Amino acid sequence: MKKLLVLFFFVPFLSRAQFTISNSSTTSLVELRTGNWPLDLQRIIKNTDTCYVLQFRDQQVTDDVTMATLRFGNLEQLRYFQKGLAALRTGANGDIANYKTYTIKRMDMRKDADPKKNGIWYLVTSSDGPVTNIQQAEADKMIATIKML
Repeated sequence: MKKLLVLFFFVPFLSRAQFTISNSSTTSLVELRTGNWPLDLQRIIKNTDTCYVLQFRDQQVTDDVTMATLRFGNLEQLRYFQKGLAALRTGANGDIANYKTYTIKRMDMRKDADPKKNGIWYLVTSSDGPVTNIQQAEADKMIATIKML
């Protein structure tokens, strides 16, 4: 009987752990817009893996809030996104940067009535459908943030 009690006492210590501790964190690198049409670049760290995510509201759906993410597997892929924005800045209206999972298209907007809507915009389209736009001032902030990483 004593052997059984000792056995039941030490078995939990000898068996494998029932759970594991996972180190993960999500950090907002730059929050470009808030409110109805948020746009946020985030760094996600899980254990030793780091990925980057551009989180935005899909602008194709106006009657419901549908959040979408554009995932960059590592810093190198995020830098390609930054280089695309920088290259299109010096490009012409209608220029497109094509990537495997997304495209960036430059659109020059001219609306005399609303000066905030004038200027250069970028249309970011994910390969699985969601779309967002980025104004030049927001693109400049994103480029500067990615350069610092």
